[in-house]
Amino acid sequence: MQPPIGDFDQAIPAPDRLDALTRPVADAVRHWRGGVPAEQILYVDTEPEWADTATFVEHYGRGLLEQSANCVVVSGKRGGETTLAACLVLSTTRVDVNGVVRRHLGARKASFAPMDTATGETGMEYGGITPVGLPAGWPVLVDSAVVDLPWVLVGSGRRRGKLLLPGKACAELPGAVVLDGLGAA
Repeated sequence: MQPPIGDFDQAIPAPDRLDALTRPVADAVRHWRGGVPAEQILYVDTEPEWADTATFVEHYGRGLLEQSANCVVVSGKRGGETTLAACLVLSTTRVDVNGVVRRHLGARKASFAPMDTATGETGMEYGGITPVGLPAGWPVLVDSAVVDLPWVLVGSGRRRGKLLLPGKACAELPGAVVLDGLGAA
């Protein structure tokens, strides 16, 4: 099928491409619940060496810059406890880790999780982390601007391939909390 955004050769419903996804992402698609049907989560094949946002939009369409979201893993600490969470913000913004994230997690200190923690805990590749298929119990903080998009491009769990899904589906992810101002300019 023709993809709803971007200059990709084709888009395939993610349930038909479970083989291209990491296990946690494939499991999440397989057991998808919510108002948006799983068939509306689309997989597009991409070159892994073009996974970084700036290079990606050069090859797959400049318009994707405003329609892409980055998913990053953060670590909040209070006392001896650490909470891991994911943050989903537009690719044109940065996660407000020391403000919105820290306050929401009730943490004394918040920071980006180390790469080995992010990949080890999610079962996903660095540069491909997606909000789909994160560990159970994790808060998934979603900027309201992402939810407002008709379609949003996110990682697929690997550096190769991306997922396209309606923005409103991000608000239906397990553990999702929609927050204004999570992504700062």
